[in-house]
Amino acid sequence: MKKMIKTLSVLWLLAIVLVSCQEDRATLDPITVPANLEVMVELVGADEANPYGDGSGIINLKATAENAITYMFTVNGVTKTTSGGEATFGVTNTGLNEYNINVVASGQGGLSSSKNMPVEVLFTYEPPQDLLDMLYADGEREWRIKAEAPGHFGLGPVGGQIPTEWYGAGANEKEGRGMYDDRYTFRADGTFTHVTNGDVFGRVGLIDELGGSGGESEGADIINYQFGDYTENWALSEVDGSEVLILNGIGFFGYYTGGSHVYQIFARDANEMVVKTTDGNGEFDWWFTLIATDAGSGVDQ
Repeated sequence: MKKMIKTLSVLWLLAIVLVSCQEDRATLDPITVPANLEVMVELVGADEANPYGDGSGIINLKATAENAITYMFTVNGVTKTTSGGEATFGVTNTGLNEYNINVVASGQGGLSSSKNMPVEVLFTYEPPQDLLDMLYADGEREWRIKAEAPGHFGLGPVGGQIPTEWYGAGANEKEGRGMYDDRYTFRADGTFTHVTNGDVFGRVGLIDELGGSGGESEGADIINYQFGDYTENWALSEVDGSEVLILNGIGFFGYYTGGSHVYQIFARDANEMVVKTTDGNGEFDWWFTLIATDAGSGVDQ
């Protein structure tokens, strides 16, 4: 009798374990492959008369997919990864050329779906020699944020024409945040190196696109985000009559804002430039004053 009771007890425990396991399985969310991936391609300045764009060579991409967490875009060997599904690229091969666009939408568990498509883009811009001389002089030149000048960093409305209209940092105001010790080198071969000295500064919710770690919240900013040196490509173009600097991949100046990584050159002279870019949230234009490390004072605002 005791043996029978013992056997029944074991069976009862096994039944409880099996039911428990089944309940646990039932609560797991199914992992699904991103579906219905759609990619929209916009060539800047394209219309019926200019189907391949306005000659600036700038491509705006927007992707959407169900169950996607991140999107990886690759054009002409350059890759950008974002969570928002938007990316901008600049091509610099003169004339009309065909490029392959590859978009990968990734979801939970690393599952992904992808799409490839060709696009023909016209690039005709020829940068003025004085702009090239300013950027890389005799082959390469190093730049930094002009921390000692009021208004060296700030923000304003999207499309605004007044530098740091809504906020401008005071001289050295952002000391110790991961911005002022950064150095940016432009080279004649089209490469751009950002020496971070181990940490960077950027916008909450956007800076994680870099794939670094750590950092501390300071309002809507993330300070001292751990991220190493990197090298990307850069290009020049012109949009609506304004010179623009295109930093491909993850390239950025001073404060990571996500977005297109296209910086309008608002003002410049031989040693200094004021640039602005729209953030990935479409919320603000961010302004920066950069100065060559081999120069003294420069642009008057």
